[in-house]
Amino acid sequence: MPSLGRLVALVPVALSVIPAVLAAPAPEAADPCAKIAGKAFAAPADALACMKSFPFNETLRQNVLTVISRVFDFYTFEDYYLDSPPPFQDSTTNIRAQLARINRTHYETDFDFNKDLYDFTTQLNDGHTRWFPDCFTQFQNLLPAPVVTLEENGVQSVFVAPDSVEFISLLGPDFTSFFDSIKFDWQRLAGARVLAIEGEDPYAYATRIAETQSGNYLDLGVRVNSAFSSYRISGTAFSQRLGDISGPQFPTQDTLTLTLVPVNATRPETVKVPFLASYLGAPFTNREDFWSANCAPKSDTNGVDFKSSAQLASLTEKRARKLAKAAVFDHQAKNAVGLPSQFEPTLPPVNGSEGVIKSFILPDKKTGVMFVGSFEPDDFDQFQFDVQATVTQFQQAGVSQLLIDLTNNGGGFVCLGQFLHEFLTGSKSLGNFPNPGFQSTSRANPLAQKIVASDIELGVTSAIAFYPAGNWAFLNNTQRPETDNYNQPATSRQINGQTFVESQRFLDVCPFSVDIPEDPPFDPSKIAIVGNGNCASTCAMFSTLMNERHNTKIAYFGGKPGLQAQFKGMAGNQVLEWFDIDSEIKTANLKDARPSGSSGSPSFWHNWRIAYSFLDEKTPIEYKSELPHFRFAYTAETYNNPQNLWVFAAKQLLG
Repeated sequence: MPSLGRLVALVPVALSVIPAVLAAPAPEAADPCAKIAGKAFAAPADALACMKSFPFNETLRQNVLTVISRVFDFYTFEDYYLDSPPPFQDSTTNIRAQLARINRTHYETDFDFNKDLYDFTTQLNDGHTRWFPDCFTQFQNLLPAPVVTLEENGVQSVFVAPDSVEFISLLGPDFTSFFDSIKFDWQRLAGARVLAIEGEDPYAYATRIAETQSGNYLDLGVRVNSAFSSYRISGTAFSQRLGDISGPQFPTQDTLTLTLVPVNATRPETVKVPFLASYLGAPFTNREDFWSANCAPKSDTNGVDFKSSAQLASLTEKRARKLAKAAVFDHQAKNAVGLPSQFEPTLPPVNGSEGVIKSFILPDKKTGVMFVGSFEPDDFDQFQFDVQATVTQFQQAGVSQLLIDLTNNGGGFVCLGQFLHEFLTGSKSLGNFPNPGFQSTSRANPLAQKIVASDIELGVTSAIAFYPAGNWAFLNNTQRPETDNYNQPATSRQINGQTFVESQRFLDVCPFSVDIPEDPPFDPSKIAIVGNGNCASTCAMFSTLMNERHNTKIAYFGGKPGLQAQFKGMAGNQVLEWFDIDSEIKTANLKDARPSGSSGSPSFWHNWRIAYSFLDEKTPIEYKSELPHFRFAYTAETYNNPQNLWVFAAKQLLG
């Protein structure tokens, strides 16, 4: 394998193609996967034994690291990591040095290699840029004692979630009966005050999890909040996250030791709470089946040449439609647990609440609430119609102020964030900068420059690819022609002693399906945002636009007392996955020399574009510290009850 530090120079060599067949290792006499076959839940040690039954393969390591190294050539923030600016300095690392370390480390199993790579990309704390090997991310550990941070009598502490009986019961009898079988009474822990976790102060333990396992969000304070259980919308339904302490990705922990004081008790006790691993993958009967179901390549792992009508016809609509996305990749969403029904809003939903947005009118009759669960609906256009229908009903009902809840919003389509921004603030409010988004660039490495030039020569357009200039506008908001080479000339600057080369700046061109009002439907001073900082990608861009361009009130709930936290979690500008970059290269006819493939059907995403702050046009919004205007602790009444939180927030923020 070539030197990892010099892979940028190998630009004519594109990404790898995953081979059609990868042989599973020879079977052993005792098959650890057969022991847990057909089970929805398994003891963590048994799940781990199955995954560790596949020995390390040097060829696969070289293939994986070659591909990942070349994808990192497109990663916009690589040079920032060499010395991340405060308050994000805990993410500082040398990406190429870490890849070199992984390249020389001795591993016993394929799981050990992939987990090390997973941990490294997770600790970049960029939810856009992570390695998810499907082979080894099908099990998730679940604890029957999710923890939360609550204020009680003016003091914030960690508790076992008071609703944990109702919440955990939704996992079903297959889960709860395991604890009955070992005579572990998990229900009595509900509401207990937690004094220590694994012998540490509970907030110190949450910080350690945030530093090593949470990932996704550049800001440490936001990651600490992610360690705790909280409500959300998963898909189109109300849901509740277990949190990173109680729902870690891998079944590498058998128990979690809690020192706690149960409800109605006065003396502390120490309890070893068992984890149980949930299986999220395809059915299997033995070790070979597990490999074929979860580790063998899938047909859509590799990219396609979008110039080929046959290849284009084989894709799903989501794959074929070229819409910019910015979202964190969260496997916990696959194991979503519903919010207990008694904690869902009792108010009648207004029009437009069938999708990822749930909207209500509070009992004061003057406050409308839009809980925006994500910007990634099944129907791009319907999202816009839903917003229009909701706002229309608000206006007809005499609503005069708006509360937007962005709790646990992982992002989605870039243009839908820009749509919501402009629709709620009115086109006139954009003034001399009439585009509803940010100035943006992509990394202009040599291969990226070749792609743009080749697209122009071949007549590839924005209808089928992301690189063509027809996707973008000039800074005066006029459309760039498809033949514009925005990488010539490229621009460069020094970041941490490295020369960073990027494209000319451009703006998004967004296809809106509804008319944007000239004037805002609500007084901008009567719009406020609430959330827990777990607001990523398009969500972070939306909240940053509202803050930087309109000074919208923003309130942050939860977190570690005394630890600063941003209102936004992770703010890239567009995310591409392995499939996308591979397709761009093939479509540009630049797919020549091809290294062999990697194991499994992996997901490797990366942040492809930068959004620049309006407050400092030299700084990506990712690295622009922006704190909430208000901060509140969760209480037993608000941590899992959105309606209670909205009523409280409306009084505090809007009057």
